[in-house]
Amino acid sequence: MSASHILVERKGAVQAIRMNRPEKKNAITRAMYAAMAAALISGDDDAGVRCHLILGVPGAFSAGNDIADFMAVAMGGDGGTEVFDFLMALATLAKPLVTAADGIAVGIGTTIHLHADLTLATPRTVFSTPFVDLGLVPEAGSSLIAPRLLGHQRAFALLGLGEGMPAGPAKAAGLIHDVIPEDGLEAAALALAERLAAKPPEALKLARDFMRGDRDDIVARIEAEGKAFRQRLSSDEARQAFMAFMSRGKT
Repeated sequence: MSASHILVERKGAVQAIRMNRPEKKNAITRAMYAAMAAALISGDDDAGVRCHLILGVPGAFSAGNDIADFMAVAMGGDGGTEVFDFLMALATLAKPLVTAADGIAVGIGTTIHLHADLTLATPRTVFSTPFVDLGLVPEAGSSLIAPRLLGHQRAFALLGLGEGMPAGPAKAAGLIHDVIPEDGLEAAALALAERLAAKPPEALKLARDFMRGDRDDIVARIEAEGKAFRQRLSSDEARQAFMAFMSRGKT
């Protein structure tokens, strides 16, 4: 699996990062995480980039982490640092982030948006986080950010119960900015990113930093979640869940 499943393109002052593995519904591999982390870091360091934009493909923002990678760790393999590097880059971005989701948005395909400044989604999009069903725990700082954003009840329904949240309720709850028809999603997301990129950058950075506040607690929560997540990957519950999932995929 290669980083060719991540396409990075400059659109003026906007850096667009596209997950492009449609045959696997954009399930994210270690190489894809590494490529996205590198793009976010380089974009933050590039004065010509003023806004990040993360996209999926029609019908699939992301089906979440590649289960084969989870299974490899569950069986004693090395998990690497690619996921952690991506989450750290995401949580500590210095420049605005716009995301656009269409269709499937599972696991990290949902929690990415908790770090976005503006998210658009289509009417057919459903956000879901089946971490507990897989014998795992929430990640990407979602156990801290989601209750703050959604309130405990809705956050627990999403992260604990594993209940999907369609785009309409997600907008009402404040998880996303707006719901856009499928054929207009990417144009609308790019237009938002371009509007942000056209703002005075120092003023926008200060405003964004004031609104986001100190991110040390989010970084600490990502680290704590990551430690528990790795421990859970080698648990009997997780191994059984992964095996059941992969068996269903073969039938």
